[in-house]
Amino acid sequence: MTNSASVKPPLIAAGAASAIVSNDAAGFLRRYIFSSDHKIVGLQYFFLALAAALMGIFLSLLMRIHIIWPTVKIFGIGIAPESYLALVTMHATFMVFFVLTLAPQNAFGNYFLPLQIGAQRMAFSGLNMASFWLAFLSFLIMLAAFFVEGGAPISGWTHYAPLSAVPSAGPGQGLGLDLWLVSIAIFCVGSGIAAVNFIVTTIRFRAPGMTWMRLPLPCWAWFVTAFLILSAFSVLLAAAAMLFMDRHFGSSFFEPSGLVIAGQLVQHQGGSPLLWQHLFWFFGHPEVYIAILPGMGITSHLLSTFARRPVFGYRAMVYATIAIGVLGFGIWGHHMFTSGMNLHAAFAFSNLTLAIGVPSAVKTFNWLGTLWGGRLRFTTPMLFSIGFVSLFITGGLTGPILAQPTLDTYLHDTYFVVAHFHLIMGMAAVFAIFSATYFWFPRIFSRTMSEKLGRIHFWFTFLGAYATFVPMHLLGMAGHPRRYAQLTEVNYVHKLLPLQIFISIAAFVTMAAQILFLINLFWSIFRGNKSNPNLWEATTLEWEPLPAGAEVQRGAYEFGGDHNGKDFVPQAGLVSRERKE
Repeated sequence: MTNSASVKPPLIAAGAASAIVSNDAAGFLRRYIFSSDHKIVGLQYFFLALAAALMGIFLSLLMRIHIIWPTVKIFGIGIAPESYLALVTMHATFMVFFVLTLAPQNAFGNYFLPLQIGAQRMAFSGLNMASFWLAFLSFLIMLAAFFVEGGAPISGWTHYAPLSAVPSAGPGQGLGLDLWLVSIAIFCVGSGIAAVNFIVTTIRFRAPGMTWMRLPLPCWAWFVTAFLILSAFSVLLAAAAMLFMDRHFGSSFFEPSGLVIAGQLVQHQGGSPLLWQHLFWFFGHPEVYIAILPGMGITSHLLSTFARRPVFGYRAMVYATIAIGVLGFGIWGHHMFTSGMNLHAAFAFSNLTLAIGVPSAVKTFNWLGTLWGGRLRFTTPMLFSIGFVSLFITGGLTGPILAQPTLDTYLHDTYFVVAHFHLIMGMAAVFAIFSATYFWFPRIFSRTMSEKLGRIHFWFTFLGAYATFVPMHLLGMAGHPRRYAQLTEVNYVHKLLPLQIFISIAAFVTMAAQILFLINLFWSIFRGNKSNPNLWEATTLEWEPLPAGAEVQRGAYEFGGDHNGKDFVPQAGLVSRERKE
């Protein structure tokens, strides 16, 4: 076997090169671009999600500028109200699908699931590669929506019927929305393929001795999330196909009879606009847990590692993960309280929404129990993990409020909802992505990221998240509607402009802080200090792999005590004679 360290590109350091050394004869394209190696695929997903995140941040920057300075021209171009709605639509699309879905699950999951369970590869390596390229194709098609006649769609990432089913309903609702639907359909297919791969790999490719209750908690999270993706995205794929047929083939799934748009009678009959809402939110609410469950698993893993304590209530954490996945499919109706649904149905959805707080609370208390009495190491990954817990609690506290149909009727179309889902789904998941990046960077690139820059990045991002989204709750309680392009024509919310200015300034500072992360990331890839093989003294197999022919001997979180001068025992470690006896 030849040494590839001298010929591999600098982006792929020793940690990512081990699985490709045997393919030295393969060309660059096959090795690093069209690769079936799960590590390379994981990195491809990561950088695709990073590109989407930068796009989403740029769009939100334009939105915040327009809200407080509606007459300002950017690059000599003003932002019309319909252009603002397009920014809202595409910002949400890039962040929800291409960042919050891809980064925690497909990027880190592809790279580390096989390593943590002791497998050599994902179950279906070729399909794994195909799933990434489908996601990349979907991303390119979504970007193309900006450049077609009429521009990007303006109907929000939810694209409620009946207007979304009529191409003439407004700017961007023609070819722009068609491209959105095609992009999401391709994304759904790629995500489904990836989900099958995760499920089969976890069930069939675990190393000897890696029983279910010895799995690291990120593996449980990726496993349950894969089932959510397979079920939820299948429904979204069908809904997108039905909407496309309504738009172009004369079907009437979502278009009722007698609909008049711009003075013209729409030739449809028998459809139900509410059917689209049911189908979309049957995907949409599990999507919240698709985004947050991997973060929960990563957070549990990191809190235990840096508290130097076993996970408090490991089995309870596993069962809570499964419970969240199951209950997540029964509460989509709370997004539709304002649709005029039957009061009995609203009562059922309200109670189920409150019920899912139980396993979430189990996780929260177990995180606190893991930290309690631990020998805490406040590294950058630990800070972001604690930040995740803080944001998850803060965002979750407003969930029971929105679960009440009476309160939700008032708050539903206000900034209160924007604040809620940005804290619990957006920022919490992003903090998990940051914590995972700082934690596993040494394993991927055999270098370390700057702790000093990481801590500065954390505090600006943490304080910025609260300064941006907590005041939005106040906007919502004051009745400030969301999706309004500007406030100058709305007298009763014009007095809230100073608070909007404060929110925008906080958002600008938070966005600027991400430049520190980018500098830290790319500088460290090429110039970071060399890392120790097990920098964080972790126990799981990605840091200390299982020797050939050996079996996993213990659980994933054996911290505490004195083991030859160390306070942990790796899963791959040999069993002591005393323990055998």
